[in-house]
Amino acid sequence: QVQLVESGGGLVEAGGSLRLSCTASGRIFSTLSMGWFRQTPDDEREFVAVIAGNGGGSYYADSVVGRFIISRDNDKKTVYLQMNSLKSEETAIYYCAADPYGSSWYRDSSVYDYWGQGTQVTVSS
Repeated sequence: QVQLVESGGGLVEAGGSLRLSCTASGRIFSTLSMGWFRQTPDDEREFVAVIAGNGGGSYYADSVVGRFIISRDNDKKTVYLQMNSLKSEETAIYYCAADPYGSSWYRDSSVYDYWGQGTQVTVSS
C-alpha cells in the first residue's frame, strides 16, 4: 500500500507564500494521480488541485487558479503544492491524496484511496 507523509505547513502572513510537500512510499509513484484537499473544522473536505499520473495534466479549484501550482518529482516520489498570495480564509488543514485509477471525478475526495496525515496552514491577517 501507499503511505503519504506531508510537510511544509506553518504560519504565513496574508499575501505570502508557502510550499507543501508530500512524499510517497511504495514501488509505483509515477502512475498515481496526486491531489491536494483542505478542510476546516466545520466544513467538508474541499478539492484544491490534482496532477494526473503518466505525464497527465493538472487541474485546480476555481478559487486558487493563478495563485497555486501543483507539481511532482517522480524520482523523489514527491508532489508539491506551491501556494502564492495566500488569503486568511485559506487557513485549513491541507491533505495530499493518491488515486491509482486516475478517476475523472478528481474533485470528489471519495475517489482517492490513500491520504496523508494533514499539515496545518495558518494565514494571518
